[in-house]
Amino acid sequence: MNEQHTTARTGTSTRIVTVTPNPSLDRTIELAGELHRGAVQRATRSTAEPGGKGVNVSRVVVASGGDTVAVLPGDELDPVLLGLATRGIPTAALPIGAPLRSNVTVTEPTGTTTKLNEPGPSLAGRLDDLAALVADTVGATATGPAARWVVFAGSLPPGLPDDALAVLVRAVRERHGDHVRIAVDSSGVPFTALLQSGERIDLVKPNAEELAEVVGGDPDEFERDVDAAAEAAQRLRDKNVGTVLLTLGSAGAVLVTEHGSHAAAAPRIVARSTVGAGDSSLAGYLLAEVAGQSPERCLAQAVATGAAAAALPGSDVPALDHTDPAAITVRALQQHAATELA
Repeated sequence: MNEQHTTARTGTSTRIVTVTPNPSLDRTIELAGELHRGAVQRATRSTAEPGGKGVNVSRVVVASGGDTVAVLPGDELDPVLLGLATRGIPTAALPIGAPLRSNVTVTEPTGTTTKLNEPGPSLAGRLDDLAALVADTVGATATGPAARWVVFAGSLPPGLPDDALAVLVRAVRERHGDHVRIAVDSSGVPFTALLQSGERIDLVKPNAEELAEVVGGDPDEFERDVDAAAEAAQRLRDKNVGTVLLTLGSAGAVLVTEHGSHAAAAPRIVARSTVGAGDSSLAGYLLAEVAGQSPERCLAQAVATGAAAAALPGSDVPALDHTDPAAITVRALQQHAATELA
């Protein structure tokens, strides 16, 4: 395992370990005009980047000079692992003897994004191996201290049980207890199973649709009404979740903690691709948190980083140096305060 470590605050680990059970080689095709089904269209640009939600978080961390290790399945010579090595991203990989999947994204000049995702190779019978690898990577090594955050992100590949996220989280908690904070960015049955497991999660990062899947409600309403979004996000906190970072695309984001709720509007940008924007928001939040920023400033950094990602082509990700969190206005939401007092 190739690892790097950057200077931490005194006595505090700043390492962010990401876990991507179903990584991919993300191929992005940019069109000059609108996508037409059944037609032959020429692309203006195409790229290929190692991807997956956790991988994207690690990419932002490395671009920003931070300390990360990306845990994922894959063989040493797989294009995804080679791509990560080329980009200087430390990895801890579980050999599986099968190629990782390729995903295709088609982007239009308006920022409209169409994604075609393959299912990925089967990891049947490998959950315990993956859990052990994660727990080992989170711990202290010869090149750095134990992680401050471990991020479980993305979908599950074929062959893993629905409760795989709960198993992975439990493995970290049993080995490291409260010495590491756990963030989750997932959806569907695996995410629901994790919430029902009773495992404690420090941070979850749903979008509007993912939030509605778990607690009900209208995703469109959440993007129109941040008070309604905060009220719905608060219901996630009732499921043993510490903090909810709810990303709302062009509407910005909402942060719900034990101390209250805040909203931040997104800056006006010309969106080129939304691929990785949510992942970049999570990375921005975590990087601000390990730097000792307040929750409000972490929210501002999350929104600024997500917007910067959406303004980039394909699956490119920004560095924090290319963001402007000071320009993001964060406001407290009275609704949540009223709910707590009720």
